[in-house]
Amino acid sequence: MTTDIVAESHRSLSCWSWGWKFSRKCILIPQLAPQVAAKSTTVRYLPHPAPNNLQSDSSRTTKSTLPAVVAETNSYPKTEGNQPHSRDRTDSVKMALRQFKAPVAYEAQQSALESFLTDFKASPEQTISHALGNITIDEDDFSDDEVMEDDETRGTRRQARSPPGPKYKVMMQKLADRKIDEVLIDLDDLASFESSLGDELQLVHSIEINTKHYVELMSRAVDKLMPQPSEDVTFKDDVLDVLMERRKQRNDILQRQATEPVDGQLPDPSIAEDKFPAELTRRYTLVFKPRSETPSHPVKALAVREVKGEQLGHLITVRAIATRVSDVKPIVQVSAYTCDRCGCEIFQPVNDKSYGPLTVCPSEDCKTNQAKGQLHPSSRASKFLPFQEVKVQELAEQVPIGQIPRTLTVLCYGTSVRKVNPGDVVDISGIFLPTPYTGFKAMKAGLLTDTYVEAHHIVQHKKAYSEMIVDPALVRRIDQYRQSGQVYELLAKSIAPEIFGHLDVKKALLLLLIGGVTKEVKDGMKIRGDLNICLMGDPGVAKSQLLKYISKVAPRGVYTSGRGSSGVGLTAAVMRDPVTDEMVLEGGALVLADNGICCIDEFDKMDDNDRTAIHEVMEQQTISISKAGISTTLNARTSILAAANPIYGRYNPRISPVENINLPAALLSRFDIIFLLLDSPTRESDAQLAKHVTYVHMHQRHPDIGTDSVVFSPHEVRSYVAQARTYRPVVPASVSEYIGKTYVRMRGQQKRAEKKGEQFTHTTPRTLLGVVRLAQALARLRFSNEVTHDDVDEALRLVEASKESLAAEQAANGRQRLNASSRIYNLVKTLADSGACRADDADDDEEELGVELSLRKVKERVIAKGFTEDQWLAALEEYNELDVWQTAGNVCFVKKKPLGLGVLALTLLRKMKESKEKEEHSGGALASGLAVQSHVSRFYMWPILA
Repeated sequence: MTTDIVAESHRSLSCWSWGWKFSRKCILIPQLAPQVAAKSTTVRYLPHPAPNNLQSDSSRTTKSTLPAVVAETNSYPKTEGNQPHSRDRTDSVKMALRQFKAPVAYEAQQSALESFLTDFKASPEQTISHALGNITIDEDDFSDDEVMEDDETRGTRRQARSPPGPKYKVMMQKLADRKIDEVLIDLDDLASFESSLGDELQLVHSIEINTKHYVELMSRAVDKLMPQPSEDVTFKDDVLDVLMERRKQRNDILQRQATEPVDGQLPDPSIAEDKFPAELTRRYTLVFKPRSETPSHPVKALAVREVKGEQLGHLITVRAIATRVSDVKPIVQVSAYTCDRCGCEIFQPVNDKSYGPLTVCPSEDCKTNQAKGQLHPSSRASKFLPFQEVKVQELAEQVPIGQIPRTLTVLCYGTSVRKVNPGDVVDISGIFLPTPYTGFKAMKAGLLTDTYVEAHHIVQHKKAYSEMIVDPALVRRIDQYRQSGQVYELLAKSIAPEIFGHLDVKKALLLLLIGGVTKEVKDGMKIRGDLNICLMGDPGVAKSQLLKYISKVAPRGVYTSGRGSSGVGLTAAVMRDPVTDEMVLEGGALVLADNGICCIDEFDKMDDNDRTAIHEVMEQQTISISKAGISTTLNARTSILAAANPIYGRYNPRISPVENINLPAALLSRFDIIFLLLDSPTRESDAQLAKHVTYVHMHQRHPDIGTDSVVFSPHEVRSYVAQARTYRPVVPASVSEYIGKTYVRMRGQQKRAEKKGEQFTHTTPRTLLGVVRLAQALARLRFSNEVTHDDVDEALRLVEASKESLAAEQAANGRQRLNASSRIYNLVKTLADSGACRADDADDDEEELGVELSLRKVKERVIAKGFTEDQWLAALEEYNELDVWQTAGNVCFVKKKPLGLGVLALTLLRKMKESKEKEEHSGGALASGLAVQSHVSRFYMWPILA
């Protein structure tokens, strides 16, 4: 029987004259060889006649001759009368170059890798560094320091103190005992091992430029050297373990049958091909850790735009910020099928994100019987890996001028998942690989391919407090200052030392980093421990710089601007997941700052609708979402640090502080402290500020701040805060009673301030909780588990210090500042002197007695100067009772004659009674009265003593 295999140009084979061009699908031809040999078929390439040495012959269609057919096409023989054109010959030569074999001794490298895994021992310095890396601060660990140890624990500690053995041999033993599931190969270790062998093999360099291939080589070495378990691990078995054990026994039997005679039969080498795939039997993930920086080998983390095409296949390190992290889902690594006819198990290794499932059984039984059994997927026998897709973006400082940040896709498998959260700044080391587009993108992309990084090693730039490494030297240094009682001042001055002044603000920000204690009542109600602070003030007082610094110091800090943030951008948005094509929630800035700090600049520029999204976060610390069929609650356990300007840009002293702040009372009450920072010009402070700023510009650093010029670095501040957050201080009964009395006094002060129109903020029960949180943060700062009276006093002092700028502004403007009524009187007096705002029907004959002014016009002038209508009415009534002017309808008659001596005596007597020393003031009062009487004789009206 003769079978014609037609190779069309758009499918598998194309012919140009006598030049044969093979496409990618040509690899399918050798797979047809067994069928061709079994049926004694003839292979003929149509439609062109074949050359002489490629004539169809049944002897040349066997399994062994088919690859030779492909190889012989490289010779392109000439036939008589059929000379190929020169252009065809040139194109054929371009497409049919002979195979180039790189001079790489893979067998020698495989042997060297096995020796490395067996013999390498870590240096003492590496052992100490590894031990320090395993020491972490656990915020939730509240057990006592003295714990009774059993024999097993003491044996483990004794073994840890013993001299280290072969590093990777010990690692493989832990792998066999199922204590770990990751094999981390440090290229620094391999480089030191390679230096003892010589540079002939170039193992490290080969791994760095062809990482994907050497992952397989190293995995084979680990499989070969894997020891037996040193302890019973059967209690850890699951369904996959049982299947793996049976498969392992089957592999051993097949291996013996392939190498040794069984029951008098000769060994069959083809049986060895029926072994299970190595990917199915491996219970670990092998990754490479890149080399660290040395003088001979400088290492630089690349920006996203610095990753070029020439680095495809290389091990690279990219520094970026994670913007989106998908859910962890299983991805198939080995797909298993079961045949419904012969019962064979078929395994298909998958090395890409997409694959074509098998449908027809390729086993020999089905081929012999021509059964064409159907394959059914077997999920129990398949092997899956955890998979996560991460989108990273360039850092702001890496983006050139006028450009937008670029993004890169990172694929995490196995142990690399759940190591990156949105908003983290990370160094990701992995293999830079291409991948073809799929779906509709493939139709538009043409020959273009997408790229991604297969993550191997991830380093966090700012670790969480619970993951920070304890440096004993740093702990001793900070503890030394803590015992001296100066650590509170030093840590506060170490926050943004380049910014002049604002010491109390920096102390409050330090307490914001530490936070209070979050408590949960038995019925499920939670009392937040995170602090919320608002910085309200004039432009140019370094509010934004403080926010930027705090967002960088905090392990999880998110900085956003109020004008560029919407309610959805702050909370959560519903988006379509590009991996699964499902509707998912994309967390906003508040969700990204979970267990951290969210800094919101230009807080006053936000729309009211967007600002209401923060109310639930600031108190309940959750975000309730019900949209697009998704109803859920997201955690937003974050501290809010907001910066805002007054209502008219700068603080207006003519209106009350509440009117200047112009924020809803429901939002103001959620802030524990509201700092009012005013830019009041004073000669001394302005000179010091100018000196500080010029020093920073000249020396690129902050000047000495006194106190032995000790300034802690941001890492030291984070380490101290991490240790302080492990304490959970409580409030004793005596301090609780003291806090209650203080709260009652604060409520009384607020009531009196409301009557005077000097109310700064609203004192509510939330204010009481804010004082408790501040006191708990101060106790944590002292490494104490109990709040004292001093902590409460310092918390109250900070609350009062938030209003110091307002008091300084009043003192600077006032020089014994007049009240609103007196300022309105001075304005009306000026109008009367100038003749402005006179009534339309005013009689000039009455000018000797006084001046008639239009109340409507005067009121417009008063309101235009920033006074309220209530202040105008109060001043009008007060001076009407003092007989300074008289009102009738829309006319105000301002008198020229002085007040009677009776009114003067009553006014002076009232002032004298308010003084504590009457005798000393009697002479002064008489002198004041004479001066006032002289003043009245020169002006229209009597100046009122406020």
